[in-house]
Amino acid sequence: MSRYLVYLEPAEEGGYVVWCPALKGCVSQGESVEEALDMIKDAIQGYIESLRKHGDPVPPGIDEEVAKVEIVSV
Repeated sequence: MSRYLVYLEPAEEGGYVVWCPALKGCVSQGESVEEALDMIKDAIQGYIESLRKHGDPVPPGIDEEVAKVEIVSV
């Protein structure tokens, strides 16, 4: 099981946009953070399945641990 770094940000029209930079063009969205993350998981799985089906190399996942850090303005 590979792990991929994803970026999540609020969408201008509401909800969230999420993308995986290791998989060019692999982008999804959702109304909530949880929904957006579920959607990108499905998108990543489909992307990798397509790469394998076409005999293309699958980019390696990450080995690092990533921590979420929130900065609150004072």
